[in-house]
Amino acid sequence: MLRTHTCGELRLKDKGEKVKLCGWVDTIRAFGKMTFLDLRDRYGKTQVVILGKTELKQEYCVQVSGQVAERKDKNKSLATGDIEVFSKDVKVLNTCPPMPFNLTDENVDEDMRLQYRFLDLRTKKLQENLVLRHKLYKAIFDYMDKKGFVYLDTPILAKSTPEGARDYIVPSRVNAGKFYALPQSPQIFKQLCMVSGFDRYFQLARCFRDEDLRADRQPEFTQLDVEMSFIDIDDIIEAMEDLMKFVWKEVLNEEIKTPFPRVTYEEAMKKYKRDNPDVRKKGEKWGFTWVVDFPSFEWNEEDKRFYAVHHPFTSPEDNADFSSNEKIKKIKAKAYDLVLNGSEIGGGSIRIHNKETQDKVFKILEISNKEAKDKFGFLLNALSYGAPPHGGIAFGLDRIAQLISGSENIRDVIPFPKNKDARDLMMDAPSSVSEAQLKEAHVKLNVKEEGGRGK
Repeated sequence: MLRTHTCGELRLKDKGEKVKLCGWVDTIRAFGKMTFLDLRDRYGKTQVVILGKTELKQEYCVQVSGQVAERKDKNKSLATGDIEVFSKDVKVLNTCPPMPFNLTDENVDEDMRLQYRFLDLRTKKLQENLVLRHKLYKAIFDYMDKKGFVYLDTPILAKSTPEGARDYIVPSRVNAGKFYALPQSPQIFKQLCMVSGFDRYFQLARCFRDEDLRADRQPEFTQLDVEMSFIDIDDIIEAMEDLMKFVWKEVLNEEIKTPFPRVTYEEAMKKYKRDNPDVRKKGEKWGFTWVVDFPSFEWNEEDKRFYAVHHPFTSPEDNADFSSNEKIKKIKAKAYDLVLNGSEIGGGSIRIHNKETQDKVFKILEISNKEAKDKFGFLLNALSYGAPPHGGIAFGLDRIAQLISGSENIRDVIPFPKNKDARDLMMDAPSSVSEAQLKEAHVKLNVKEEGGRGK
């Protein structure tokens, strides 16, 4: 092994032990004939003493062999502050050119940080954020497995379906003129899982939406996707509250009180003027609330037609009255959002599982039989084969990680995020591709280059 311990592991009990440490040179301080350096890895820092001068520089990757000794000037701010390692040998594993920015400088331009994200990820803040994210994932897996949920992968290359945002589309080389779409969510697939008899499904799903960015959004994101059969709204809500209670205890070692309060959409808009209210009272750290009883449909005055507030497979309330436009406007959806500290962290609904109700909804949305068959035929066909009552929810894990880490920027909890212009500055993506690649994919560009020349 190149190392016997990490840089955050050694304690006074290890005094006299011969060790090997590997990491990056964090700081260097020369005092007369001795040089002190802090060696850093993601576990912490250890002070290393070198007799004589050294050619080492900051961020060199090195291996230190030496003996643990008790420090005279103990550093209480470090977990390893009671000891130091007297080096017998220092081996340079790799050198490092001058850094483009100081890792301890919190005022570095974000685009610079994203361009050198592999260096930015060495900072303590980002490493702590991503370890916290890992713990969030692990707690979710532990809970869902304990409760009998089955993890099922769903395709990344799928069919373009209307879900409210633009699709990222992928041309097919072997099927000329045809396109896949990257999933905005696994919505249809998770409903198919219910038809298949997997009554408790979950997935940490990668999702893609080509929409204008906001501070808390990315073009690709991760969501906890959940679907359950033979349940009603209360079953979903109670299960997800139990999940949140478990996650907060496992990840943050904090107890949160359940059940969470519920407010109707109408109450939220009247009292808070928003559908994602911050219900925290003074001194409260976490303010969870469910928003329920959303309208099923919204009337567009310009188009003179109804649109689904959620999606066309969201179940309307029982005994909904479809007899007139005014009655339709009052129909409530079996839909629910979970809001934390004024941010929507999840949303879902009970799904339509019978043809009669689905036909009524399609009629209201002016979706013809042909259009329904073209866009959703495979799902409608599947639902006709004894689909059980089912519903689900999806949580934005990037957003949850941002909230529990106390980060102001969602990009600080994602290892390799896009910038505010949806660009990956480190890889310089999106980028041009060769004419040969375009020809293979049967794609011809119709864009204007700088200067107005077409291509």
